[in-house]
Amino acid sequence: MKLRLGLLVVLLAALPALPAFATDDFPQRPLRIIVPFPAGAGPDNVARLVGQHLQDAFGQTVLIENRAGALGSIGAQEVARSAPDGYTLLMGTNTTHASNVATLKSLPYDPVKDFAPVIRTTTTAMVLLVNPKLAAKDLPQFLAYAKATPNLTAGYGSGASQISIAQLQSRGGLSLIAASYRGVPQAMTDVMAGVIDLTFGDFSVAIPQMQGGTLRGIAVTSATRNELTPGLPALSEAMPGFEATIWYGLFAPAGTPEAVVNKIYAECAKYLAMPETRKKLADVGVMVAPLTPAEFGAFVRSEVVRWSAEVKAAGIQPQ
Repeated sequence: MKLRLGLLVVLLAALPALPAFATDDFPQRPLRIIVPFPAGAGPDNVARLVGQHLQDAFGQTVLIENRAGALGSIGAQEVARSAPDGYTLLMGTNTTHASNVATLKSLPYDPVKDFAPVIRTTTTAMVLLVNPKLAAKDLPQFLAYAKATPNLTAGYGSGASQISIAQLQSRGGLSLIAASYRGVPQAMTDVMAGVIDLTFGDFSVAIPQMQGGTLRGIAVTSATRNELTPGLPALSEAMPGFEATIWYGLFAPAGTPEAVVNKIYAECAKYLAMPETRKKLADVGVMVAPLTPAEFGAFVRSEVVRWSAEVKAAGIQPQ
């Protein structure tokens, strides 16, 4: 027996050492960032800015691919099932990684177990938007109009917009008919066309339309007035407790080597710290708010609890 064990030790010692996952030369081929919402949506704008920087820094093409539908769960599922090698990333949000747990009956992924958090990039809020032809020009006028006109149609294309509509009903005492869209931009288009009455749009897509006069902003979903839209009140001013602050961030599939996650994080953090980056992101309606992988992971876990409570309080039934 001793002879056999000794021979085994000699044979194992003679084997070449298994190579560690190479990170010094990562990446060696193009990367993909899956955006689980339509082109032009807030997460898409941020993904394209971050992706361009990673492409310049790594010297590899970074492809942005939109996989919209089912409140972002289609694109998120694709990334969760991808190879854990750092070459496929997700621009996730509070919808894909928090509220979907409570709003979808059968979520095809676990937002905590199936992903490796890389970095939270930004935070933002939403704007209550109506057609500029609507008689209501400010928040008090809108609430009076909505109470006198039951069954207004409200479009949503994300978890945050769905919950905002539910809060508008419960906290404002309004009667609304919620209509689902593949994304917020599509709902905004129908408000402009007069197909539906209102929606909640991310700052990144709402502000340009407000500036162009195609949509009218009534109020914001942040807890207080927002620096990006100082002229608009917070909905909480008329409905205490109303809040829907949203965030975006990069995720890799669970099992992605820590060294690879850290390399992507470090490059993203460097980009987000640049003054010109803050301006570019402010121009698309979001504010820089980075978290490390560990911080981001803890944050996501807390957000699942928070948004699940918001869904329950708003009376939203899982779909």
